[in-house]
Amino acid sequence: MKKLLKIALTLMLVTGCSKQTINETNDDKPVIGIVQLVEHTSLNIIKDAILDQLDTLGYKDSENCVIKFVNAQGDVANLPTIMQNLKAENVDVVVAITTPVAQAALSLSSETPIIFSAISDPVGANVVKALDDTSDNVTGTSDPVKVKQIIDLALTIDPEAKTVGYIYNAGEDNSVSNLKILQEYALEKGLTVETATISVSSELQTASSVIANKVDFIFVPTDNTVAEAMAILASEGIKANIPVYVGADSMVMDGGLATVGIDYSDLGIETANMVDKVLKGTLISDIPVETFDSNLSIYINKNTLESLGITLPESIANDPKLIEIGE
Repeated sequence: MKKLLKIALTLMLVTGCSKQTINETNDDKPVIGIVQLVEHTSLNIIKDAILDQLDTLGYKDSENCVIKFVNAQGDVANLPTIMQNLKAENVDVVVAITTPVAQAALSLSSETPIIFSAISDPVGANVVKALDDTSDNVTGTSDPVKVKQIIDLALTIDPEAKTVGYIYNAGEDNSVSNLKILQEYALEKGLTVETATISVSSELQTASSVIANKVDFIFVPTDNTVAEAMAILASEGIKANIPVYVGADSMVMDGGLATVGIDYSDLGIETANMVDKVLKGTLISDIPVETFDSNLSIYINKNTLESLGITLPESIANDPKLIEIGE
């Protein structure tokens, strides 16, 4: 990895590299590329946490490092060009936020370390061979959606529910793999699954209004196309008096009723820590994928709960891991 040994030596001589530049010339500053698929709350939380943690670790953009942030504006067709531009700019590490970005970044992995964030199933998406096999110069942080726990939460709130709606973009590997998990668990729980696919966020309103007439509740994973217009789905759910359960705490912030999961800022912090390790000389092959599947909380949107007229069962209302969002 170009420049990394030189950078690592300099970093050891300063405290977090915050008191001076890493080297005297701009060419010797480490270049960190960060690529985000689209603008929405979940990904913004991760991106902001990455940047904040890098700052805490001493990486000061334009002072002792260069941070190149690029937003693909929700268009995967932009990703190949973005990656080629980063290659031309000699980035030392690429942070790929979401599965499509990581898949596109694989084109650089022969020469450039790739650290992904917010991938539910990196093995299934063929981003890594195994969670403990990062020999292809790719590692990162994974946030598997707690499909079973979320469905259990929905059935605890409404034990009479018989049908669940699932809205997703079939072009997102995470959403497809989560649908398989849902279908298997729904069969076990005696639930019927109704699906609706969208390819762009502008289709979400129509899809949600149609599916709401067929189901007792809706579940959406950490689907970027859905998350981009989560406020619309939340509004349609309230209008139809149908609870919408989601795959991330940030989607609860945007109006979803509830989820079981992690704090997404933790994902970003650990992603930044991996960047730090790489820039200090640690090989990607020595950094296994970090899966966030413990220390889970129940997130409830109080405003949505009130709008739907739902009273939480005592088992949930008194749960010490309950986090209420909203007024």
